[in-house]
Amino acid sequence: MIVRVGWNVCESSAVSGVGLLGVSVYPEIEPFEHGMLDVGDGNLVYWEVCGNPEGKPVVVLHGGPGTGCSPAMRRWFDPEAYRVVLFDQRGSGRSLPHAADHGTDLSVNTTAHLVRDIEALRGHLGVERWMVFGGSWGSTLGLHYAELFPRRVTEIVLVGITTGRYDELDWLYHGLGRFFPEEWHRFRAGAPEGAVDLVAAYDELLNDPDPAVRAKAADDWCDWEGSIVSLDPDHEPGPRWADARWRLAFARITAHYFRHRAWLADGQVLRDVGRLHGIPAVLVHGRLDMQGPLATAWELARVWPDAELRVVQGASHSSRDAGMEEAVVAATDRFRS
Repeated sequence: MIVRVGWNVCESSAVSGVGLLGVSVYPEIEPFEHGMLDVGDGNLVYWEVCGNPEGKPVVVLHGGPGTGCSPAMRRWFDPEAYRVVLFDQRGSGRSLPHAADHGTDLSVNTTAHLVRDIEALRGHLGVERWMVFGGSWGSTLGLHYAELFPRRVTEIVLVGITTGRYDELDWLYHGLGRFFPEEWHRFRAGAPEGAVDLVAAYDELLNDPDPAVRAKAADDWCDWEGSIVSLDPDHEPGPRWADARWRLAFARITAHYFRHRAWLADGQVLRDVGRLHGIPAVLVHGRLDMQGPLATAWELARVWPDAELRVVQGASHSSRDAGMEEAVVAATDRFRS
């Protein structure tokens, strides 16, 4: 069903009929180019390019913050049409120094630094303008980047939309506990007794001099994050969730960013959406997304006439939930020409 109220809301288990054609993700591919970009502050950012060297450029912004890119992200784009640029944000994935190392300085890892890194990478690759793709935290980063550099952006595709508002962050680590009481109780128990701001408390633990304290905090943090990403009873976290270094880097970076409210004013991303006038976009969001409730994507679509909101019935925050991959591919296919 398509409801038109100034924007489109497509509701089906196979959004826009894509699933009816049997289309899911594209075949596995390998990068034809990769490297480490010196972005300053002692940081080297890993980047790779796959698909068609002469294709339409698209930059992929991963979630987290701190998850790093995965090979699965390459498969959301037609490899004959797109020149797909992926990179691991500071401190994550293959970028150096790695946030799992206690001595890694996170004071030079902020939203402003990431925006500058995106621009540095664009210049390094000789891209004049590109499509922006972002998921979860990557949607917040992508929106903020596009609002600062709208002339560098051709289209935008966002999945599992977040905007960095303070109530979104408070919901994620406090309010959401009412729907996952047992899991949240364990998460709460991992913080010092009496702690009011759990994100700040975990940020302290994740930077403790004792490696055992850091490791336990990372495990507690990731157990909470993993429990709320999907409502699918058969959902299993990817293999990297079992990697201790990945867990520590992910938890440390995420707590660092959200303790500082991503260095964005409350509601800033939504207020600045007018800067995106004329940039077409598709917003893909699960109806049952508990990590990032649908209201945020709906509010974004209301103030962005160029954006089409596609709601996937039965899906939550995970891109692997039923219908999500089909919806994502349908969105990227829309702009491939």
